[in-house]
Amino acid sequence: MKNINLAVEKYRDVILKAERDIWATPETGYREVKTSAYMEKIFRELGYELKLAGDIPGFITEIDTGREGATVLVLGEIDSLICGTHPECDKETGYVHSCGHHAQCAALIGVAAALRDPAVLADLSGKIRLCAVPAEELLEIEYRTELKKKGIIKYFGGKSEFLHRGYFDGVDVALMVHTTVAEKFAIRRGSIGCISKRVIYKGKASHAGGAPQKGINALYAANCGINAVNAIRETLVEADKVRIHPIITSGGEAVNAIPETVTLESYVRGLTFDAITSANAKMNRALIGGALSLGANIEIIDTPGYGPLVNSTDMMYIAKEAAELILPDEEIDFSLDKVGTGCTDMGDLSQIMPVIHPYAPGSTGTSHGNDYYVIDPERACVKSAKWQCAMIKLLLENGAERAKQIKRDFNPPFASKEEFLAFQDTLCCEGNRIEYGEDGSVSVKLG
Repeated sequence: MKNINLAVEKYRDVILKAERDIWATPETGYREVKTSAYMEKIFRELGYELKLAGDIPGFITEIDTGREGATVLVLGEIDSLICGTHPECDKETGYVHSCGHHAQCAALIGVAAALRDPAVLADLSGKIRLCAVPAEELLEIEYRTELKKKGIIKYFGGKSEFLHRGYFDGVDVALMVHTTVAEKFAIRRGSIGCISKRVIYKGKASHAGGAPQKGINALYAANCGINAVNAIRETLVEADKVRIHPIITSGGEAVNAIPETVTLESYVRGLTFDAITSANAKMNRALIGGALSLGANIEIIDTPGYGPLVNSTDMMYIAKEAAELILPDEEIDFSLDKVGTGCTDMGDLSQIMPVIHPYAPGSTGTSHGNDYYVIDPERACVKSAKWQCAMIKLLLENGAERAKQIKRDFNPPFASKEEFLAFQDTLCCEGNRIEYGEDGSVSVKLG
C-alpha cells in the first residue's frame, strides 16, 4: 500500500483545493455544468481522454492495464442539494453541498491522479472506469420531468441514466465512498429504495370572497389528501422501513382566488420493491380520497426513484480489508445488518452487479441541513482516495482473482440491466385518477 500512499500524497494540494473550489460552486442534478467542467479540466491535465455525457453533465474515462482481468467502476457524485438557510449556500439559488458530494469529487480526483502512477498500476489486471456522475439527490422533480418529456433523460437519477445510456456496460464490480457526519469510517449492509411522486390537485378558481361556493379548492383537497396519508401511517409495517414525506411545492397564486391548482412532491421509501409498491398504492388511495372529498380531480405522476441498496457481502469485506491496510490508525464501523433509511441510485447498480457504498468521516452538522460542513478534508477526501485505491488494488491484483470471484458468486436480483430497467419502467404511471360521470358516478384509477 506504500505506492498508493505516496501517489495520493503527491496530489494532496490538488485534492484539497478541489474540495474548496467545488464547495463554492454548488449545482443541483442535471445542472452541474461548472462542476463537470472543473473536473473535466483536471482529468485532462492528468492525461485522461473523456467520454462526455454531452446533453447532461458528467463523464466517464477508463484506464486499461493491458492485462486481462476485470473492470472496476469508481464513481463520484457531482450534484448539490438545496438549503436556502445554509450560511454558505448560493444566495440566488439556495444550492449547497450539504451532503458532501464536493468531497467525493475531490476524492475521485485523488483516485484519478494516483492511478497515473505506473507503480500503482504495476500489479493490477483489467480496467478501471472512473465516472463523474450527476443527479444523485432526487429533487426538483418538476424540472427533471421536463427533461424527460424533452427526451434529454429517461431516468431521474444520474447512475440510472448512465446505466441506461450504456456507460456502465462491461463493468464487473462498482464502488464509491460517501461522506458521513459519523466519527468512524463505516461499512453497512445498505439502504432503502423509493418511488418518486409528483401530484397535481385540480380544482376550479373563483373569487375567494365574492363567490367561493362557485370554486373547488385544490388546496383544501391537497390538505385532505395529506391528512389521509398521515392517517395511514399506522398501517405501514415497521420492518419495511417505509418513509412517506410529501411537500407542497405550489399552493395557489392569489390570496383572493380559490386555488385552482396545487402541486406536491413526495417519495415513498421502503426496504424492498414490494414494500415500496404496497405503500405507494395506499398513498395514492389516500391522496385520491382527498380530491374526492372536495369534488376535485388529481393527477399523480409516479416515476421510478431508486432501487434498494444492497451492498455485496464480498465487497463489504474487500472494503474492510482495504481500510485496515491503508488506514491502520482509523476505527471501522462494520455491520452486515445495518440498513439506512436514505436512498441512493447506487441501489440501482446493486440490483445487477456487486457494489460497495461505504462512508468516510470528516463532516459535521446535520446531513442535508443548514449546519453541514466538511471540517476534516484529510479524512473526507485524502483518506477516502487512498481507501478507494486500496479497494481497487485488492480487486485487481493477482490477475483480478478476487474481482472475478466476486462477480462469479454474485446472485443479482435482476439478470441484466435490460431486465432491471424494464421493471423500473413498470413503476411509471401518470394521468388523472378520477372520472366524474354526469349521472353522479365516480371511477377511480389507483395505479
